[in-house]
Amino acid sequence: MSNATTTNVPPPAEPSVQPTTLRRPRLPRWAPAALAAGSAAAGAGAGLALGLQSRIQWGLIAAVVFIAATYALTSKVEGARQARDRLATSLVWVCFLIALLPLVSLLWETVFRGSKVLDGYFLTHSMQGIITLEPGGGAYHALLGTLEQIGLTVLMATPIGMLTAIYLVEYGKGRLAKAVTFFVDVMTGIPSIVAGLFILSFWILILGFGYSGFAGALALTILMLPIVVRSTEEMLKLVPNELREASLALGVPKWLTIVKVVIPTAIGGITTGVMLAVARVAGETAPILLLVFGANSINGNPFEGPQSSLPYYVYRQWSLGNEASYDRAWAAALLLIAFVMALNLVARAIARWKAPKAGH
Repeated sequence: MSNATTTNVPPPAEPSVQPTTLRRPRLPRWAPAALAAGSAAAGAGAGLALGLQSRIQWGLIAAVVFIAATYALTSKVEGARQARDRLATSLVWVCFLIALLPLVSLLWETVFRGSKVLDGYFLTHSMQGIITLEPGGGAYHALLGTLEQIGLTVLMATPIGMLTAIYLVEYGKGRLAKAVTFFVDVMTGIPSIVAGLFILSFWILILGFGYSGFAGALALTILMLPIVVRSTEEMLKLVPNELREASLALGVPKWLTIVKVVIPTAIGGITTGVMLAVARVAGETAPILLLVFGANSINGNPFEGPQSSLPYYVYRQWSLGNEASYDRAWAAALLLIAFVMALNLVARAIARWKAPKAGH
């Protein structure tokens, strides 16, 4: 054997393993609020430096700064993917605020100006014998006319619209159903002035009837009818076919199935659609100008003689062009907005009341 010299070689050192984590760095929760405050200050500073008078321009500059700063900071801290997500979220919020701005401005201006004269006296008196250049007078006659005209419109449009929708969903087949659907779609886009001109030429000029609240209600019915048909049709389509089949399997006639099963199931949505349709036509002015003709006195008979309404009252008072009439116009506009908002709240309450309960 040869004498071999053995040398102890130390094993190679193992590379150090760094602990890993799946959580990426994130911005603190207060970062969006801080960016928004800083962007607002930057927008105001830029607006003052550039001599911009409009606060809306300041807000647009602040929005651009906020979006750019959010994207840049998020991209540096959280990565490009999360930065794109925050960019999309920021754009959605900015667009929402821009869309909300006209509504808030409108409500603020109407409440601020309309609350000056909107009181009990304004709601219980008319403009009969009131000098338009002086303060005083009220909108009782216009409110009464609006309630009567809208009431007649609902009485005419609701049953016709519901029966039409029931025919289209439950019975409609073939060319007649397609024709009805086509004409309902066409009626949806009819301008209000066209509906007023049609009733003016047919009801007043051809048949010889006079100006009245009922004539205005006929024009409003034309405008409200397609909305009722469409909303009712969609609600009836949401009723499960199993309910219809179960009722028919028990030997119940189809018409009775519709009355006892289909309509009660969809009544919440149908009522909501009717309320929203009423809110849609309550502010129409063009048909009222052509057909109702307006009046300063109280006329409780919608079938005879000129009658006022809140949209016409607003138009008439604004056209007079003095400070007292402007105040009355703003007060009537506030009253009309309150009326429409009340209808929307009632619609939402009915929809929630009639909504299917959990577990049923």
